[in-house]
Amino acid sequence: MAVRATVSRFPIDADAQENSGLPWGVSVTPFASKDENGRPPAYGSDAHLLPRCEHCWAYFNSYCDLEHWAWTCALCGTLNGLSSKAIARFSNPESCPEMMSSFIDLELPDEGSGGEAMQARPVYVAAIDLSSSEEFLELTKSALLAALEALGPGSLFGLATFSHKLGLYDVQGPIPIVKNVFIPPDTEGTLPIELEDVMPLLQFLAPVETCKDRIEAALETLRPTTSWERTTAAGQGIDGILIGGRGFGVAMEALLNYLGSEYGSIFALARIFAFLSGPSDYGAGQLDTRRYGEQYASKGEDADRALLPEQTPFYRELAAVAVQAGVCVDIFAITNEYTDLASLKFLSIESGGSLCFYSSTDDSTLPQDMYRMLSRPYAFGCVLRLRTSTEFKPGRSYGHFFPDPQYENVQHIICCDSYATYAYDFEFANNVGFSRHAPGLPIVQIAFQYTVVVPPEELSSSVSSSRTEHSLKRRLRIRTIQFGTAQNFNELYDSVEPEVVLSLLVHKVILASLEQGVREGRALLHDWLVILTAQYNDAYKLVHYKNGASGTSLVDVAFSQCPQLQSLPRLVFALLRNPLLRLHEEGIHPDYRIYLQCLFSALEPSSLHCAVYPVLASYSTPDIQAYPRHSLSRAALITSGSPIFFLDAFTTLIVFYSSTADPTLPFPPPQDCLLRTTINELKQERCITPRLIFIRGGRDDATAFENYLIEEQDVDGSGLTSVMGFISFLEDVKQGVLEYLK
Repeated sequence: MAVRATVSRFPIDADAQENSGLPWGVSVTPFASKDENGRPPAYGSDAHLLPRCEHCWAYFNSYCDLEHWAWTCALCGTLNGLSSKAIARFSNPESCPEMMSSFIDLELPDEGSGGEAMQARPVYVAAIDLSSSEEFLELTKSALLAALEALGPGSLFGLATFSHKLGLYDVQGPIPIVKNVFIPPDTEGTLPIELEDVMPLLQFLAPVETCKDRIEAALETLRPTTSWERTTAAGQGIDGILIGGRGFGVAMEALLNYLGSEYGSIFALARIFAFLSGPSDYGAGQLDTRRYGEQYASKGEDADRALLPEQTPFYRELAAVAVQAGVCVDIFAITNEYTDLASLKFLSIESGGSLCFYSSTDDSTLPQDMYRMLSRPYAFGCVLRLRTSTEFKPGRSYGHFFPDPQYENVQHIICCDSYATYAYDFEFANNVGFSRHAPGLPIVQIAFQYTVVVPPEELSSSVSSSRTEHSLKRRLRIRTIQFGTAQNFNELYDSVEPEVVLSLLVHKVILASLEQGVREGRALLHDWLVILTAQYNDAYKLVHYKNGASGTSLVDVAFSQCPQLQSLPRLVFALLRNPLLRLHEEGIHPDYRIYLQCLFSALEPSSLHCAVYPVLASYSTPDIQAYPRHSLSRAALITSGSPIFFLDAFTTLIVFYSSTADPTLPFPPPQDCLLRTTINELKQERCITPRLIFIRGGRDDATAFENYLIEEQDVDGSGLTSVMGFISFLEDVKQGVLEYLK
């Protein structure tokens, strides 16, 4: 569990927090195997015996004072008695993880007799859009073949298709058989028959290890639904417009009900992989894609605001069904057609799934992403709870979860991998703040309860039939962290973590964009930097007034007195240039914006930093790095004098050979060189597979690389380059500071 705070020394009181201009909060990656410093938890058992405070329900931890019969809660100061079992447990402190470490991972006892209730098999269902092209189906087949390689023994796999009908495949016989149910075209309709009556669930879910060849054979039979079939089934829609035949909403609702009937017996977690080639345009849950077009110009509406909210609650309500059914939904949209991901996204993010968007089948990394997703460990049925000491409290929480309807600050996460990250704002509980002299320091405790699938033991004596039995283990992971307090602004600013500040800012501007539009999100971000710069200049007494006026040259917009703040103007500038916050008229596709919102709001801070402000390194040769980090400008390229540049933009990796590079340098870089090793290591540690591009300056089109040299692009313009991009931005911030300080 990695936990990083925006400031390692907390503000002393509400005034200090307000006047600093800094966001105050933490990012949490609960299923990360190590903490932010690379240390693993202390493992143990009997989590149910861990004492809890009678007042605030915090767990006993290494910061608590322990007496012979009692302990004092480090969070709220309550004195609690100890049970006889706890006294016996604590009498041998070396065997107690909670006394040895502030980061622990304890097993909970199995429910039911002999753990029978905690055995289930992993279930995966592919739902494939047949209202698509041959290229789409070829890519989807490749992705599912990669997925089958990643699935462990004992997994159950189901294959379904949808268009104007829903097809279920039986792959357990000698040849694959598909049974179809027609989807009613009306927007309120459901399937006329239960899927269990079409095909019993255990006939549909096939064991991967015995039916893999037949699943592959079934995939080869997939063909796009012909336009004639779709048109005949769908008929004419409203206003004589031809409706398509992609009944995605009804298909997903039926599959969720189908699987949900066996939740807790056949499976503890099921995952649906939904492959979409366009918008849901048929039956219940159909989306009106006409809202994306020129009509906003004529109506005077703001497209950046109108295209971000959902147009129907159907998919948000369907997400609640998925959560109740214990099903995680991953949506893979492979299309350049407007698909309205703003409406669809809730089905994936609220059920703990991923929303992946590929605008083309040509260079899509879908097969690699599928394999990577299924190869890494994940937890499910998770409950996340953050507690604080009494002087402060959690404010807003951010991330892909659904909040508990009953308890405050409790989040439920259906499926959580080691990359999934969440964030919290803090606020003071009163006007007093933290005492300057009391020994008690601010404490944050995060409890994460989760279940993991433990694969069958590969024992030589085991019988083949028992090898498919997976057992489930319920665990409780607790991290308790003590923070210092900053006695003045210098200490506070010196303790800033810029990557975590960026993470909180991204969550806030996404929220502002969704509620008030992209322009408002941009304005919020710009104003924040102006206020922070003004507060910093005021705290360091850098602006001096002469005859009631101050000179702009006296405003320090580069934070020269505080190294920890110096990267923030560049990060804000880069975020304003990012497609996440660029305007509709600049050619940003609304689905791509929604995809970035979903991606960025789940990334841990270092990855987000890379996605917003890419890392540009230079190399003298493929085996010798010249400089690890340049600013994103042409000037940096020219002054470095290096022939090779490597740009890491998180989702894209670019190797660029300058036009003046020695022609004897090998292009592309050979597999055994340092640069290739670096690229391969980065690809391995990513949650998604980055695209790799090689460009030879002077011969190839270098636009893909030059687009990342953002410091020479005007942040408020139409994307046209201006040699004063970042410099003029700082001048604009400087003027804003002077206005603010007047």
